[in-house]
Amino acid sequence: MLPNTLSKAEQNEGWKLLFDGTTLDGWRTFQKDKPGQSWKADGGAIVLVTVTTEGKSRALDGGDLVTADTYENFDFMIDWKIGECGNSGIMWGVQEGDFEKPYHTGPEMQVLDNTCHPDAEIHMHRAGDLYDMIASSEETVKPAGEWNTARIKTMNGATEFWLNGTKVVEFNMFDDNWNEMIADSKFKQWSGFGQFKNGHICLQDHSDPVQFRNIKIREL
Repeated sequence: MLPNTLSKAEQNEGWKLLFDGTTLDGWRTFQKDKPGQSWKADGGAIVLVTVTTEGKSRALDGGDLVTADTYENFDFMIDWKIGECGNSGIMWGVQEGDFEKPYHTGPEMQVLDNTCHPDAEIHMHRAGDLYDMIASSEETVKPAGEWNTARIKTMNGATEFWLNGTKVVEFNMFDDNWNEMIADSKFKQWSGFGQFKNGHICLQDHSDPVQFRNIKIREL
């Protein structure tokens, strides 16, 4: 099947594409009304274009990319490909308004080159992890430059992470254990973190080259 398309079976199951393969329709930069110019639809993927100056990579006009719509209970799938030694992430439940950054409210599935990014040395900061909260049960990530297929499924707070066909993380949100995990993480400083059942889905600009495609969602 061609990238960025749905099979008849997927259509019948209620899946919808969030990326048409050629435009950034339905996406915009966090707290803005359109995507930053460093985000491009190119070669059938959403691409973050970066430049390197003084040995550091950055997007000149990027910012975290969010869906125009918000979602609560859903099954979400996406392919991602990270640049060498790169870092990015996929968040959900993201709020805008008075919140300065998507990670002040939205939990994150880590996107990472596990071979050489410094975060790979930190427990719960590797590809597929619930960032800074739960480590993946096993490593299924493919090397930088190769496509990975991620899945986030959440229903009334019961949430699963899948990476390349393997369930790697499972947890429940909005209960006492969830709040204890937040209190033990770097997110404890933001009172709104992980507290919203409905919100935007977010693709992170972490200043490294990254690509996304085959982005689809089925509301539950």
